Amino acid sequence: MPSKQALVRRPGPRLAEGLVTHIDRRPVDPALALRQWESYVQVLRDHGWHLTEVAPADDCPDAVFVEDTVVMFRNVALLARPGAGERRPEVPDARAAVEALGCSVNEIRAPGTLDGGDILKVGDTVYVGRGGRTNAEGVRQLRAAFEPLGARVVAVPVSRVLHLKSAVTALPDGTVIGHPPLVDDPAAFPLFLPVPEESGAHVVLLGGGKLLMAAGAPRSAELFADLGYQPVVVDISEFEKLEGCVTCLSVRLRELYA
Repeated sequence: MPSKQALVRRPGPRLAEGLVTHIDRRPVDPALALRQWESYVQVLRDHGWHLTEVAPADDCPDAVFVEDTVVMFRNVALLARPGAGERRPEVPDARAAVEALGCSVNEIRAPGTLDGGDILKVGDTVYVGRGGRTNAEGVRQLRAAFEPLGARVVAVPVSRVLHLKSAVTALPDGTVIGHPPLVDDPAAFPLFLPVPEESGAHVVLLGGGKLLMAAGAPRSAELFADLGYQPVVVDISEFEKLEGCVTCLSVRLRELYA
């Protein structure tokens, strides 16, 4: 099996009805969103990622944001229990996908809630956003699942955005990046680099120093290029209207067969 596996899930016909929490609702063009999603998954393929498409969930408007359904650490898949109850039907097909890939499977159980978008892994450190979608019991169960595998779980506050990874992600060298007005506590991260645009805070590490990022952050892309990285930009404007970003649209399984 290839070492660079990812889960994706195509947007459904009800996408425009997706939840919005911290921003005003704007009209979403489902046809444009599908074209943008196809471009996004093609970038992953072009950079050596082998994709598993999770079964569609057409009755779940937010199902395209597949990252929220499962969290990976080494070969263990921890199934989320989304903080928004209407998103919980998205999880069973994600379970089927990771089981088919041979992952060991654990799950968050009630009364715990945890969204995958609240998890940022930097090496063996697992930052978990404690906020609107992930509760204290979800954090406790995350620790119980991953600390025996060698993870160091660090809870950080999230109040200004939907998920932790709506505020911060990390560069290949472990530097956490974020747009300061949206980050509750930059000092929570040993290395923090401010970026000039909100969407500049979101990168997917493609490998080889290449960073998948949104087209709407040209100044951040220039900053990363100055640091020696190679930005690979995609337009995800329709998903950004639903508080989505480049990380939300896939689950990366880097260590599964490495």
